[in-house]
Amino acid sequence: MDAILLVGGEGTRLRPLTYDCPKPMLPIVDRPLVAHVVGWLGRHGATRAVLSLGYRPDAFVNAFPSGEIDGVGLVYAVEPALLGTAGAIRYAAASAGVSERFLALNGDVLTDFDVSALVGVHEARQAEASLFLTAVDDPSAFGVVPTAPDGRVLDFVEKPAPGTAPTNLINAGVYVLEPSILERIPAGRPVSIERETFPALVAECRLYAMASDAYWVDAGTPAKYLQAQLDILRHRRDAANLPAVPEITPGIFVAGDAVVVGEATGAVYAGPGCVIEAGASVSDSVLGRGVRVGGGAVVSRSAILAGTTVGPGASVSESIVGPHAELGAACALSVTVVRGWALVPPGVELVNQHYPEQ
Repeated sequence: MDAILLVGGEGTRLRPLTYDCPKPMLPIVDRPLVAHVVGWLGRHGATRAVLSLGYRPDAFVNAFPSGEIDGVGLVYAVEPALLGTAGAIRYAAASAGVSERFLALNGDVLTDFDVSALVGVHEARQAEASLFLTAVDDPSAFGVVPTAPDGRVLDFVEKPAPGTAPTNLINAGVYVLEPSILERIPAGRPVSIERETFPALVAECRLYAMASDAYWVDAGTPAKYLQAQLDILRHRRDAANLPAVPEITPGIFVAGDAVVVGEATGAVYAGPGCVIEAGASVSDSVLGRGVRVGGGAVVSRSAILAGTTVGPGASVSESIVGPHAELGAACALSVTVVRGWALVPPGVELVNQHYPEQ
């Protein structure tokens, strides 16, 4: 089965990281987010993944020179202009010659959902489209989907005002679609599958859904991006997502050539070439390849991407630091996102910031 991944967005919620790297190419425990998604699809029978690209497409092509991920073949479809979710699906399907039932999904969704079960529901109901639903505490930022007892979708309410949602079950961004859906999508203009295509299917009773409490996270915000990584280290995900380095004690993953002299507690990943110097403390954090944490530095609940240096005595908490950045001695970061290759001067304090702004 083919799968179309919508990975063409600019990732504005994760700026400034995404000025240099498309969101789906950001690492989740030292592996691109998109590779986690494609690997999951392959475990459910997908043989080809069509990447619907827009922003910085070369990053994807250069990252996977073999043209495959975990045995799933890759096809690249670069949108000539922004076409919306449905328009992007239509364009990618035409580019790749998709002519049979296929999967489509948002490229920043990480889940252990049994998509094969959704295909079964889709077949049993003779649906034209079927979608995975998940429950959230606050559905106002999502597409809310009330259903009948047999799973037929009764309405599709996109981002209802707080307190007005008819259910807390939301569109989780994973779809099974018949090729006939492509004929419903007008060419030559942006089309939203959530606001145009799905409501039309609801009116014709051709849209069905399956709710599940399987693991699901939209990794498109700094907090969720960090959570997605710690969830893997805490074994809250399918074991197939675990990093390919030894787990020396529960939750502590250290590559064979990493040097950990300082303290590592909670859930920690220290990738190849990492150094945690004497007197440093790292807790509930992910350190990419070649990260160095200087003596006396404290890193907690943060993601430090490959090649970055954390200076002696620095403090980093609830933050994400892009690749090859340099954090000066005794600087302090809290709830901050630092762009790759940035220099944070010694002693500087950053709280709840995106640094630098551009």
